[in-house]
Amino acid sequence: MFTYQKTNRYFAQIGAGLEETGAAELLELGAAEATPAFRGVSFSADRQSLYRIVYSTRLCSTVMAPLLRFDCHSTKYLHKTARRIPWQDLMGPETSFVVAANVSGGHIRHSHYAALCLKDAIVDHFRDATGQRPSVDKEDPDLRLNLFIANNKATISLDLGGGSLHRRGYRREAVAAPMQETLAAAIIRLSGWDGSRPLVDPLCGSGTLLAEALMHACRVPAGFLRREFGFERLPDFEPDLWRGLRNSLDSAIEPLAAGLISGSDADRAAVAAARTNCNLLPGGEGIRIEKCRFQDRPASPDSVIVANPPYGLRLGNRDETLALMTELGNFLKQRCTGASAFLYFGDRELIKHLGLRPAWKKPLANGGLDGLLAKYELY
Repeated sequence: MFTYQKTNRYFAQIGAGLEETGAAELLELGAAEATPAFRGVSFSADRQSLYRIVYSTRLCSTVMAPLLRFDCHSTKYLHKTARRIPWQDLMGPETSFVVAANVSGGHIRHSHYAALCLKDAIVDHFRDATGQRPSVDKEDPDLRLNLFIANNKATISLDLGGGSLHRRGYRREAVAAPMQETLAAAIIRLSGWDGSRPLVDPLCGSGTLLAEALMHACRVPAGFLRREFGFERLPDFEPDLWRGLRNSLDSAIEPLAAGLISGSDADRAAVAAARTNCNLLPGGEGIRIEKCRFQDRPASPDSVIVANPPYGLRLGNRDETLALMTELGNFLKQRCTGASAFLYFGDRELIKHLGLRPAWKKPLANGGLDGLLAKYELY
């Protein structure tokens, strides 16, 4: 038996600062228990709940099933142990695969070499058994494996999503420095928006916040556009259970209320991208997206405003960026009375130039950026 079959425990990776929020989401989706860890959540779940979590989680980037945990002090022992794993229960010589590895604090110091050792062990396992070898495909593999070694303890896991879950499938077009989908979903969740007030993104870019708001409001599963999942490779996968669950979740999708979600951007290409992306989702054509500078927008009183203001990566000119922050602060103060605003700053220094006092601030990572989400109550 694989480790996950003995324990019914799994591990979900999540952005820094979202561990507690992620644990709460997993419990809502059916996890029996969820324990926050560093950039992740360890949780237990039965089979149906596991399928629901992988299909529906908006915050987790990866969900992994541990196949084997063992003490590991050398690459030679890593190869020897991994070679004995019953890989034929997960794949065949015709299956393509890829290995991602991360090592720290032990005798094995190089992640790339550790991944190579695991790859060689799998290849040697099938060469010995069948005379054939599976191939490595880094772009679109049938199977994704993860190797984690910390302080000489190794865990080999199967990626149950079949690739990062932040790739929802709706982002066909993008502008410079797009926001990760999981971060956008976290902003929508942390805003507490429940659909009782209009939601507006006056700096919508390619529409990621709008798309995640739509999926939240209309109960569209985060994996709705994903065609395949890694858990379908598990030896105990139940296709009928999965098919029934997916049909049930998809049938619960609700229509978008007219005028509930809207956005705008001054860049014509960004508006076109946002429309293309949102229209790929059920009800996406109901989102109103306009080409308009936020300075020229009509007033947005008593609404929820979400935005990722442009910063250095998107504008390239520091003085222009700072002037834009001042204008944005004036727009919020003068045109958005009674609204609540949730702004994500990829550059934390910009918050000082908005001219508004935040009700709270929360550190959130976006890719390699150490950003900050701030809430403003606009009285």
